[in-house]
Amino acid sequence: MPSAPTPATEVRTDAAAAPRKASRRFDPHRFGPLLGLALLLVVGTALNPDFATWDNLMNVLTRTAFIGIISIGMCFVIISGGIDLSVGSMAALIAGGMILVMNALAGSIASPVAVVAIGMVFAVTLGGGFGLMHGYLITRGRIEPFIVTLGTLGIFRAVLTWLADGGAITLDNSLSDAYGPVYYASLLGIPIPVWVFILAAVAGAVLLNRTPFGRYVQAIGSNEQVARFAAVDVDGVKLLTYGLLGVCVGIATLLYVPRLGSASPTTGLLWELEAIAAVIVGGTSFKGGEGRIAGTIIGAVLLSVISNILNLTSIISVYLNAAVQGCVIIAVAFLQRRRP
Repeated sequence: MPSAPTPATEVRTDAAAAPRKASRRFDPHRFGPLLGLALLLVVGTALNPDFATWDNLMNVLTRTAFIGIISIGMCFVIISGGIDLSVGSMAALIAGGMILVMNALAGSIASPVAVVAIGMVFAVTLGGGFGLMHGYLITRGRIEPFIVTLGTLGIFRAVLTWLADGGAITLDNSLSDAYGPVYYASLLGIPIPVWVFILAAVAGAVLLNRTPFGRYVQAIGSNEQVARFAAVDVDGVKLLTYGLLGVCVGIATLLYVPRLGSASPTTGLLWELEAIAAVIVGGTSFKGGEGRIAGTIIGAVLLSVISNILNLTSIISVYLNAAVQGCVIIAVAFLQRRRP
């Protein structure tokens, strides 16, 4: 005959059952963005049959790739308790810089493919350097991330405008054919930018959830002082998060440049708004400490779907796309106000 459970056994049983009960509970921060995206897909299909075509889907994902890749880096920064307002201006300066470098090398290097490869490496290196510069000013200079990146937002775009003499910096025609496939080519029917986006998302998810670095990022965002007491190199981790974001901006830019083949003072305009919106809509806490790469990806796609629906249906002017994104940010922040 089995013995009656002791009080200690009952406590252990209840404690073990609590996580299982919590896991069954609906979490709006985890599943809300996915349900919102599903609802938008249904609405878009109902409003315009062309919305649900394969070509339009690939178009949406290709346009999402640039902001999505940047959003992955931004997710790490926001989870750590930081922010970067300069990614759009950074992308513009990287684009202008890499085009100038490639144009300068076109006359001395016979292979256009080699020139394009050098330009790509330059873009990623420059982006990483800008990110590390931000991290250094924030960690060593003890300046708030908002102030640092607000300052470089103006600096990057002003330098690009000066280099372009107020106009546009255009890629040499001899390089356009070699560089074009980076944006326009497809593999298995899926555009190259989408494949890069997928690889970046997988790498970001593994880095955040399966490595000590990812755990340190979340610990710093949750409580920086406790992380210091736990012997976490807080300044080093923050430095790497901004460097990672800079690399993501560089990758997104090298995918974007062959689309138009030029860089101008309007390149990357409001990309910072879209990247931050994607992260917050995806369920990441703006106060830091919690976030998911999968949610960020869904948030980026959701915002692109909203813009695509507005373009196809003309419900409101396409010039109000940024206003819609701003409203989405405010609405999500309002819903997060009681979040632990």
